[in-house]
Amino acid sequence: MGEVVLPRRMFLWCMAVIYLTAFVSLYVQIPGLYGNEGLLPARWQLRYSGKPLVEQLLSSPTLLWLGPRLGLDTHTAMELLCLIGAALSLAATLVEAFRDSVVFFCLWVLYLSMYEVGQVFLYFQWDNLLLETGFLCILVAPLTLIGGSRGVREHDRVTFWLTRWLLFRLMFASGVVKLTSRCPTWWGLTALTYHYETQCIPTPLAWFAHQLPVCWQKLSVVGAFVIEIAVPFLFFSPLRRLRLGAFYLQVLLQVFIILSGNYNFFNLLTVTLCLSLLDDRHVYFWLRKAYKTDNGNDDSKLWSWLCYLLELVVWALLIVGTIICFDLHLDTAKKGISSRTAFTYHQFNLFLKTVTIPCIWIGVLSLTWEMVTSLFRCACVSGFFKRFWGTVQWTVFAGAAASMFAVSLVPFTFIEYDSNSRLWPGVRQAYEMVDRYQVVNSYGLFRRMTGVGGRPEVVIEGSSDGVTWTEIEFMYKPGNLSAPPPVLTPHQPRLDWQMWFAALGPNTQSPWFTSLMYRLLQGKRDVVELIQSDVSQYPFHQQPPAYLRAHRYRYWFTESKADGSFPERWWRRVYDEEFYPIVHLGNSFLEGMLNQYGLKDKSPPRRLSNTTVAQAVRWVRSQVRGVPAHTLIWTLIACSATFCLLQGLRHKSKDAEKPSDAHKATATDRTENAADGSSSDHREKSDEQQADEEADKEADSEDEVEEEGEEENEVDEEDEDEERIEKR
Repeated sequence: MGEVVLPRRMFLWCMAVIYLTAFVSLYVQIPGLYGNEGLLPARWQLRYSGKPLVEQLLSSPTLLWLGPRLGLDTHTAMELLCLIGAALSLAATLVEAFRDSVVFFCLWVLYLSMYEVGQVFLYFQWDNLLLETGFLCILVAPLTLIGGSRGVREHDRVTFWLTRWLLFRLMFASGVVKLTSRCPTWWGLTALTYHYETQCIPTPLAWFAHQLPVCWQKLSVVGAFVIEIAVPFLFFSPLRRLRLGAFYLQVLLQVFIILSGNYNFFNLLTVTLCLSLLDDRHVYFWLRKAYKTDNGNDDSKLWSWLCYLLELVVWALLIVGTIICFDLHLDTAKKGISSRTAFTYHQFNLFLKTVTIPCIWIGVLSLTWEMVTSLFRCACVSGFFKRFWGTVQWTVFAGAAASMFAVSLVPFTFIEYDSNSRLWPGVRQAYEMVDRYQVVNSYGLFRRMTGVGGRPEVVIEGSSDGVTWTEIEFMYKPGNLSAPPPVLTPHQPRLDWQMWFAALGPNTQSPWFTSLMYRLLQGKRDVVELIQSDVSQYPFHQQPPAYLRAHRYRYWFTESKADGSFPERWWRRVYDEEFYPIVHLGNSFLEGMLNQYGLKDKSPPRRLSNTTVAQAVRWVRSQVRGVPAHTLIWTLIACSATFCLLQGLRHKSKDAEKPSDAHKATATDRTENAADGSSSDHREKSDEQQADEEADKEADSEDEVEEEGEEENEVDEEDEDEERIEKR
């Protein structure tokens, strides 16, 4: 593995942008989700019993316990923490000095504080992934704000290796769980024939992807299995071109997912983790700059050819293995490539038992190699105190990396029970101690394909008289058959996502839905803005509905017409069943559900705080109210990227000026050297003339010629010029 200075800097910048996205996206939705009149008020999660602050933090690690000490209620404190997180991440995005270990620690603590009270709306795998990756940033980032240096540290490759191990766990587990779940669509390679229309919030391109032939959909599933299960083993290859190939395959998969689905910042975070597969040499290749190595001699031709041969063998084995495992062959009748799963569940389970423990040993060997090479670099540092300080740093960070790796083995081996049971009990105890802080997590996305019989979708209807009903259309999730799917990455509308999960089962599995119906009947503006940021688009913005009900429908993408033209509508649907009965304020069923789930606030409303901080927080809220979250996020990202680009161009111009100054100095030296050179040329000419004249008469000695120097040469030049003029 080469130097990783530039990939590490890119990784930290991307993490700052993702933190910015996550905090802003959550901030916009706090009043409707966690406000005092929201769906699940956050203050219900914090019981102020008068215990010491330390005990409160141990019981629930969140900074919201400090709210009363600052004179803030829980809702205002949440908004304040989100604003601080957004400001810190924006500063880290714009200024490299803020991409510091202390800043990333603050960002991690702030997001963890939100996560602790976020309840069902924050319990997504990408929230866990952000917390785990954010914790790794604390180890990867330099410590400069308290007097450190931004220079390259010998242990950087050890800590940065942890992001590669996290990427391996994420991708490998995501591929394995699709097969261990025994989902018939994944085993039949038909999952993508349903995925594009049944995913939570598709994009317009998902409609076009859904129209592809079945053979292409099955080949896409095969490609996903190869990229998620087989390719991750190349992350630890000692051959850099294999790692680069794995990098581009992973990025290709993530780009396809981004184009076809709105998965907030998850795929961007995965691409950020993929940066751990790069080195400085390849980044310089992107920048079209020459990469200077310390090695004076290039690798021998024999070694280069051996590497090429080994790489070809690896890719050939990967291709042949794919053909055998999925029985790929040309189908002349259908004019395509036929595919099927050529192995059984029992065979795959044996494969999983065989490779899980070797995966751990591969990680051990790779981490050990990084540690040994880093220790060797520490030993090569000149100066006793620098060498000693570097060794101390290496000891601390190598120990932290080894601990993180050991603890991560527990969630990683969840994919295979026997391997998990063979782990050392001490590792299990360590995992139980840090589990609540989301330092390491288990992953496995798209375990089973839902909506095989049609995409279930809950449609809420309101009425003022109980006779005429009007559908309440959400801003992002499918509802209106003619409305095109939105593009809102990297924002996550958390209510829309939970509406997708709610449609998969009865309303009793989603207690928050009762709270949603109750708040809509009350006409709470904060909740209405979760449905439509522009309240005027909400059909009951003037007066809350007197009655509400909800039905479940089955949605499908429309098909293209026989002549190849596009249909007028994006969706078609059929009625399925009643999801929630007709309710109104004071309805016995609604009251019973609210009391059953503890969703009715019996405590009196709290008086708003009038402290300076609270007023400032409310002023910021008034400025962004009504602005769509995805528009706000992309505006911040575009402005930040533009600022960073201009900053980079300014530094480039400064760097260009420095060589120009040096060039001027060099030009001056060259002029002087040229003058000396011309005088020496003239000396040669005068010497030749003197050699000719010495045959007729005596000449001056060479010492006298050297003493006269440039003056004699100038005289000679003037004489020669006069002779030329006379001849002309």
